Amino acid sequence: MNAENVVEKMVSAPAVVLESTIETSKTIANKITKQKSVKEAKSFWRALGPGMTTGAADDDPSGIATYSQTGAQFGFQLLWLAAFTYPFSAAIQDMCARLGMVTGRGLAANIRRHYPKWVLYTCTILLFSANTINVGADLGAMAKAMQLIFPQFSFSLLIISFAILILLLLIYMTYEKYAKYLKYLALVLVAYVLSGLSLNLDWRHLLSLSFLPSTISSKDQIMIVCAVLGTTISPYLFFWQTSQEVEEETLRSKLANGLRSKINKRDIKKMRIDVWTGIFISNLVMYFIIATCAATLFSSGITNISTAEQAAMALKPLVGNSAYLLFTLGIIGTGMLAVPILAGSASYALSESLGWKFGLNRKLKRASAFYGAIMISVIIGLLMNFIGFDPIKTLIYTAVINGLVSPIILVLIVKMSSNKKIMGEHVNNPLLRILGWCITILMTVVGVATVLTMI
Repeated sequence: MNAENVVEKMVSAPAVVLESTIETSKTIANKITKQKSVKEAKSFWRALGPGMTTGAADDDPSGIATYSQTGAQFGFQLLWLAAFTYPFSAAIQDMCARLGMVTGRGLAANIRRHYPKWVLYTCTILLFSANTINVGADLGAMAKAMQLIFPQFSFSLLIISFAILILLLLIYMTYEKYAKYLKYLALVLVAYVLSGLSLNLDWRHLLSLSFLPSTISSKDQIMIVCAVLGTTISPYLFFWQTSQEVEEETLRSKLANGLRSKINKRDIKKMRIDVWTGIFISNLVMYFIIATCAATLFSSGITNISTAEQAAMALKPLVGNSAYLLFTLGIIGTGMLAVPILAGSASYALSESLGWKFGLNRKLKRASAFYGAIMISVIIGLLMNFIGFDPIKTLIYTAVINGLVSPIILVLIVKMSSNKKIMGEHVNNPLLRILGWCITILMTVVGVATVLTMI
């Protein structure tokens, strides 16, 4: 080897080493970035708790049926309701969550403490009645959806099986595990978003319809708006959100022997990420259900959904002949999510009203009355399906019932969460207070209008 080659190699060697070092650094940086992104995503997912579960339960079978009927009957005309209801729904759940965190008591317990007994009992009876009807409608819809895949299965056998399974999970699974699985069930709702995205829609046109409210004039429009408001801003969600924040605080040892550590701004911020994200996902699903049904059912002349088969047709553009399977998974997944919350929230309210021991963290022997109320709600709902109620139509009627009951409870929620003696420094800010009173007044007006149309 001559001297020139030796010199050339000596000169080029550092450059090769430097280039190799840079490439290695880039590879390491990319791995670190990916690991950081995955870690952040996991941290974000773990941070989602009661708010995410509540938001997912908002799109229960009753919600799916109501939104489907909205799109099928009126096309894209009422699509704006998804964006319109979001800040109101999130604001109310925010109030309920803070009320539970700050006071360490559920909604019924707070009503019991600050209002006359007749107010408490009226709210509890209305909630228990509305929730039990909703439980029955959801169980019936789950059984009907399952029959799309297994038509040979008995409706009676299916509905009894679902009721027993839900009760066993509620009673014998710890709250920590149960809440974890409830959160994963929420992922079923993504199917409706994918279905909407698979359609060849004019998104520019849809965006203009998404934020510009249309005129509400006919009786059918008034009733469906009441149903949409009722299934989106539902009484059972208020009670569940408040009680589950207390359960979460118990798990984090912030409640022990009646002694509570002070809630700080970091706790409130974490809760708001959870609540506002959960409600956003819920309303996003609502948006795509309405849009998908408008583009498929309404355009095909199917303006009245009376069977599970018709509702499932909205998913056909996404998966073709597997539409029934996807629809069934969606109804069963959201039903398994919502029925325990419906029965559970009714039992929380009843237990707090009557001073029973309660909580999903307690064993059956230590809270027998609490679990007994859950069983009664599920059993009554189950029996409803054997006296001639149509499961699909009943889903929409339960949404209307919720729309009529909600304003009564909303008044108490806004007043308590705005009371400095109750909430201290965590009272509603002016914006939340305005949103709270606006939706209370709006739902009252729509509810009265709905009753007048029925007379």
